[in-house]
Amino acid sequence: MDYIRRADQRGRANFGWLDSRHTFSFGSYFDPRHMGFSVLRVINDDRVRGGAGFPAHGHRDMEIISYILEGAIEHRDSAGNRYVVPAGEVQRMSAGRGIQHSEYNASRTAPLRFLQIWIEPNVTGITPGYEQASIEQCGPLTPLATPDGREGSLTLHQDASLSRLRLAAGESFTLVPHGRAGYLHLIDGSAQMGGETFSEGDGIGFLKTREQPIVAGSHGVEALWFDLPRHG
Repeated sequence: MDYIRRADQRGRANFGWLDSRHTFSFGSYFDPRHMGFSVLRVINDDRVRGGAGFPAHGHRDMEIISYILEGAIEHRDSAGNRYVVPAGEVQRMSAGRGIQHSEYNASRTAPLRFLQIWIEPNVTGITPGYEQASIEQCGPLTPLATPDGREGSLTLHQDASLSRLRLAAGESFTLVPHGRAGYLHLIDGSAQMGGETFSEGDGIGFLKTREQPIVAGSHGVEALWFDLPRHG
């Protein structure tokens, strides 16, 4: 393990309607020690009050992924897309040469919680694009977004992949970066790696590690695994 980011050390922004934890520097939160990992630039754990959300705003040349943990997002953008993304689904928007979009809690009363993830693309100025899907878990590690859309995953414009790791209590698995960078973000539960215990919101980065065994805690573990290029 070459980088450890504990949940309680993340940045935080609370505007009443939005309570957000920032793994990396974002908005008014800035820490030069935590600017991203390889091409992974943002992991925000956003909690949005019922009826509230992000009004229309612009993005350019960024792969933006939303992983819905609770509730549902109502998405609208300047390309004419208008969708509701419920809990358990994953959404990818390629900002490309420029797009405006809004994200609101689809409910007036129920809370919304989602992970907002930004990955730098390896191409710029492309036509903006949009995908969303409900992807069933197949084995411990299931692709959610990949460069070639394999196994029913969404497509990323980057030499990077995002997968969901799910292990039952006491189950073990070995993460293998294959000479690349890797980053694990825990969503739920706990796990042991390298003699340390990690829990919800913790992040672990790998740059030199060839393989890393992980053992799920007493309530199992769910996490996102990012396979990334060594140099971002």
